[in-house]
Order: sequence, then C-alpha cells, then structure tokens
Amino acid sequence: MKPSRCCLVLLMALSTPYPAYAQSVSSSLSADTSPRDRLSFPDALTMAWAQDPLRSELGTNRRSAESRARAAGSWFAGGPSLSGSYFDDHAVGSNLGYTTYEGGVSVPLWLPGQGNATRKLARADAEAAAERSSAEHMALAVRLLDASAAVLLAHKRVTTTQALSSAAARLSANVARAAHTGEMTQADQQMAEAALASAQTDAAMAQEEAQTATARLVALLGAPVVPDLLAFSAPQSAEQKLVAHTVEDNDPRVRTAQKETAAARADLVLARRSFMPNPEIGVGAIHEKQYGSPWDNRVGVNFTMPLPSAVHNAPLLAEARNRVAAAETQETLARRMVRQELVQIRARLASASAALKSAQTAAQQLDRRADLMERSWKLQENSLDDALRARQAAYTADLVRDRAEILWHSAILRALIAAGAIPGLEQTPSALPRQPSALVVPTTAETDSMNDAAPPHTRQPGEALRIPEMVSSPRSSGAPMP
Repeated sequence: MKPSRCCLVLLMALSTPYPAYAQSVSSSLSADTSPRDRLSFPDALTMAWAQDPLRSELGTNRRSAESRARAAGSWFAGGPSLSGSYFDDHAVGSNLGYTTYEGGVSVPLWLPGQGNATRKLARADAEAAAERSSAEHMALAVRLLDASAAVLLAHKRVTTTQALSSAAARLSANVARAAHTGEMTQADQQMAEAALASAQTDAAMAQEEAQTATARLVALLGAPVVPDLLAFSAPQSAEQKLVAHTVEDNDPRVRTAQKETAAARADLVLARRSFMPNPEIGVGAIHEKQYGSPWDNRVGVNFTMPLPSAVHNAPLLAEARNRVAAAETQETLARRMVRQELVQIRARLASASAALKSAQTAAQQLDRRADLMERSWKLQENSLDDALRARQAAYTADLVRDRAEILWHSAILRALIAAGAIPGLEQTPSALPRQPSALVVPTTAETDSMNDAAPPHTRQPGEALRIPEMVSSPRSSGAPMP
C-alpha cells in the first residue's frame, strides 16, 4: 500500500464540493416549502377546526339545547291529549237504541316553578355545549401543534440522513477503488461499506417516519401543508401572557366543568320541582241518543291530578344528585389538571431554552472535534475508524440540536395556546401580570464567544448541514457509536 497515494485519493474525496442536491435538501425548515405552501399556525388551526367532526356534533348539541329552552316557554307542560268513547246497547243489552258519544281534550299543566326550571336547565346545557366546543378547539390546537412538530422533526431527519447516505456512498466508492488498487486495506473497505449500509437504513427509516407523521397531519388539515412553527420565537412574551392568564378561571376545560356543574344543579332544581306527575285540565262533551230523553248533549270540564309518591320522586332526585356529584368531581379534577399543566408548561419553556443552548454548544464542539480528527487522519496520526466515530458523534449532535430547536419553538407556542393568545382562542385575563423570571435565549453571539481566531466551520440553527465525504450514519437508536 502506498500511503501518499492513499491520502491523495481520500483528500480528493473529502475536498469534493457538497452536491447541489444535498444542499437543497439540507436547507432549513423555514425554506422547505415554497411561499405558496407556507401556512401560519392560526390559519392551519382554522382549517383543522372547519373539518373537525366533533365541532359539528357540539354545535348540534348546543342548538338542540337552545330549542329545548324555547320550547320550555310554552304555557303548558306538554301537548294536548284527545280522548273519545262510544257506547250503545245493540250488542249487549236491551237493544232499544241507547247510544252515547263522549269526547274531550286536555293539556298538562306546569307544576309551580317547573317551567322556569326547565328553561334554566336547557340554557345551562346550551352554555355547557358551547364551552365544550371551546375546550375541543383548544385540544385540537394542541394536537395540531404535536403533529406539526413531529412532521418538522421527521423532515429534519430525512434531510440529514439523505445527505449522510449520499456522502457515505461516495466515500465507499472511493475506498473500494483504493482497496482494488492495493492502496487501502480490505478492513477499511468493509468499514466504509458498513457505514454506507447503516446510513441507507437510517435514511429509509427516516422516510417512513416522515410519511407517517405527514399522514397524521393531513388527517387534521386535509391538505399536505406544514404550519409554520418557527415563527414563534419570543419566550419572554409567551411567559408574560401565560402569567397574566388566570388558568383556573379562564381555561376552557375549567369553564366547561363549571358549566356542567351549573347544568347539573339546574337539573337538581328541576327534579325537586317535578315532585309529582303533571296535572291535566280539559273540556269534554257528551252526545246521547235515547228514546224519549229530554236531553241529548252535555259539555263539561275535567281535571286530573296524580298525587306525589316516593316511587316517582326518589329516582329523579337520586339521578340529579349523582349528576351534581359527578360534575363537581370533574370540576375539581379539571382544576388540578390545569394547575399541573401550567407548571409543566412553564418548566418546559425554561428547560427548552436551556436545552437549545446546550445542544448548540455540543454540536459546535463536536463539529470542531470531527474536523480536527479528520485533519489528524489525513496526517496519518489516527485511524479511519476514529475519524468516522468523531463524525458520527457530530452528526448525532446535529440531530439533537435540530430537535431542541423545534421543541423550543413548540414550547413557546404551547404556552401561547394555554394563555389563549392564538387567534380564535383568545381569553380575557382576570389578573394583573407579574414580572416573569428572565429566560436565557440562545444567541449566536453567546455560542461564538468560545471560538478561536480561525475556528473550523460550525453549522448554526437553520444553516445547511455540511457533511464531508468521511461520515457515517448513527445507529437506529440515534446514539453515537461506541
């Protein structure tokens, strides 16, 4: 083997300019889609809400409750009832032509306070349905955020793994030619081929992940577009809105639980007002055909009033009390859940900023280490295996940094959703905002302050990933090679 010629071949491979295709697929996520395909998150939420099946169901529930409230304004507790009867003595009896016709109409009456209680219950059900619609709107925003972040992460991984696979293929071809001429060992060729196979496996898995994530997003939006999450990059503003927002009073889930409790209590009032079946009042007429009778027609009034009974009252009151108990329990659980979620969102907002800064620093330092290891390998100071491991670690750190960047934007947007600061989810704060604790926002200047006078090139967030020829892909778990 001729070391000088071997180094020359690999140096030519490493100095090959990054191909245009790899540069195009490695562009930042903000430029992955054309301006025509870019969609703001509020517009995407509007699209998803327009075709959410639960929205029409809740709208139907609200309109049904409103119609019940209008119907409860009637003068009577129900519709009129008609009655009629016919009697004669032809079939059984004297057969003298005695015939009697009777007919009547009656209507049920409201019990004291029952009509007003029925209207209040229907209005409370309508308000609860409206609040459930707001809660579902917020839940849909969270699902849309998670689906969009998953698509962006999958696209990031596809971009990096494809570029890595292309670079590994070129490296494998160069090593194979060098090994064929005897300039490199068979072990080096096997190592390059293994790196290529691993890179291709990761690229295929990344494609599958991207297709699955895109399908979930399309199911929500109905169109193959990705909302722009990277536009949300102001953690201090999100923290201020989140602090100014009194979660327990303004969160749609708590308001829904409150309305459900109010509806349950209105149902209990109605059950108490319905302490007996509704009485009925009506008019009746009798027409008789009887030989020699001085009368043949009569008109009168009838009244029916069932008496109160525990058999009738107890089940109604028990069901109403059970509904109140269940609604109060759900309200308590909703308040606990919202308090816990608020703490979690604040912690995630702070940790996402710290994680992004750490990931940026780690990616920069590992990129520098990989560059130094490549230089040492070119000078035959270390092996190809060590250089590949260094590049592998740098590649994994780039993926971690990309993930931290997307999670940082997602944490900001999640805080805005909780505060109701997204168009369509606005909520009126009920408390004065306090000064939030300062959050560390990663900047390029902070991470560049540790650089030397002439440092190796390191990629910043949003910058195209520059992968040299001597690279390898990570294992399926995403962890660096040992």
